[in-house]
Amino acid sequence: MSATDPKPSRPDESVSLLSPSDEGYMRLALREALCAFDQGEVPVGAVVVHQGRVIGRGYNLREKLADPTAHAEMLALTAAAQALEDWRLEECTLYVTLEPCPMCAGAIVNSRVKRVVFGALDPKAGACGSLFNLVQDSRLNHRVELTSGVLAADASDLLKEFFRSRRKAQSENAK
Repeated sequence: MSATDPKPSRPDESVSLLSPSDEGYMRLALREALCAFDQGEVPVGAVVVHQGRVIGRGYNLREKLADPTAHAEMLALTAAAQALEDWRLEECTLYVTLEPCPMCAGAIVNSRVKRVVFGALDPKAGACGSLFNLVQDSRLNHRVELTSGVLAADASDLLKEFFRSRRKAQSENAK
C-alpha cells in the first residue's frame, strides 16, 4: 500500500484453509476489516475458528447500526455462538486485527474463548496486554491464551490509512 493509493489493496484472496495458520486466519480477519473500511467504519475485523472452520465473522458496524457494542469481536462472537448453538466457545480461537478493548475482552472471557490472536496493539484501549490484560487476569473465572503481533503491520497500516483519509476528507470539507 502506498501513500498515494486512495485505499489499501485487499489481502491475498488465495488463503488456504487446508493448512490452517494464524497468518491465514488473520488474513481473513483483515478481509473483514476491509469491509468496515469500505463502509466508512474503523477497519477492524474478526473471525472465530472452531476445529479448523470459520464459524463467526464480524467487522465494526458501530456507525451504521448506531450501536456502541457493534465491535468486530462482539459480532463475530455472536455469530459463532449461534453457529454452535451454545454461548460457550471453549474450543474456539478468535482472530482480530486490533487488540480487543475492555468490553470485547469481557465478552471473550465470558464466552470462554480458548485463544485470542490479534494483530496491532492498541495502547489507548487495549485490554489484552497494552493497557490492561483482562483476558489473563487471575481474579476472573477464565483465562485466555494470547498471541499478539500476527500481521500487525498490515492491520496497523490499514488503520493508519483509514484515519489519514478521514483527516484529509475533513480538511477538504473545511475549505
